[in-house]
Amino acid sequence: MDNIIKDLKKLVPFKDTLEAGDIVLIAAKKPQLLVYGVVSDIVRDDTKHDEWWFVNMHILSLPPREVSWILRTSQMTGREIFTMDGEERFMKAVDFGPKFSRTGMKKQQKNKEKSSLRRVK
Repeated sequence: MDNIIKDLKKLVPFKDTLEAGDIVLIAAKKPQLLVYGVVSDIVRDDTKHDEWWFVNMHILSLPPREVSWILRTSQMTGREIFTMDGEERFMKAVDFGPKFSRTGMKKQQKNKEKSSLRRVK
């Protein structure tokens, strides 16, 4: 699992925090899978002494599934691998960068220098 996470960190820009509305990447060793999910809500589990959270999300699979996991802060922010049913899991929010309006994107594209890459049709 450590090698999978190491490779993912090379390919995907991750955030160090997690909040409602974030898109997360979820990795599992057995069964081997990578899926995205959208976090809909994060609520503190007051029944536990440590920092545990109900993380409600929609797994973007076919068919889409709604799940609720109880995780510690370090588990839901990708600092710790956790297990479910004895199998290792990893979850971390994806950083899609700054958000631009449509007009902001057009202005930014005009200011870019011409790329050395070319489009092949």
